[in-house]
Amino acid sequence: MQSSIQKAFQDALQVKQRLAASAEIQELIQAVAERMIAVLRGGGRVYFCGNGGSAADAQHLAAELTGRYYKDRPPLPAEALHVNTSFLTAVANDYSYEETFARLLRGWGRPGDLLWAMSTSGNSPNILRALDTARELGLITVGLTGESGGKMVGRCDYLIRVPSSDTPRIQEAHMLIGHTVCQLVEETLFGT
Repeated sequence: MQSSIQKAFQDALQVKQRLAASAEIQELIQAVAERMIAVLRGGGRVYFCGNGGSAADAQHLAAELTGRYYKDRPPLPAEALHVNTSFLTAVANDYSYEETFARLLRGWGRPGDLLWAMSTSGNSPNILRALDTARELGLITVGLTGESGGKMVGRCDYLIRVPSSDTPRIQEAHMLIGHTVCQLVEETLFGT
């Protein structure tokens, strides 16, 4: 067991060291934060989506914006697209699971809003459909994925590819990136 624990910690550390050494990824994080700040200042909303663990991470990041990150401050308009289970199961049953996030975006999304989509493989059909729908509607699209980017490549205004192909390590890095963006947004809009 000890060797498995050490390996998990070392693998996670290596991914985070690669992030810390990548000027390109850090520039993308800053660009995403600046764009999100502009969206929120302009009265827009931020939507998050993901499947499985990425759905939990999407919900977590939406809560950081609507609740608080470090500061007590007014809530920011953000929502994870999967939190209404009645909607999710009805659309999956009546249309297809591929349509779940896209259909909600067609109901709520407005030009200038932002969609933050998370997929470790970059190939989740419902995430890809949400990204395509968001672009059709004039939303800004941010994607977080693993090293290859999968089919999300070319579908996002901003695509942050974590330098790993290991799903747990990718998800851990997605949360580090998401938390960093939340911190930058909060500091800029509400002071340090």
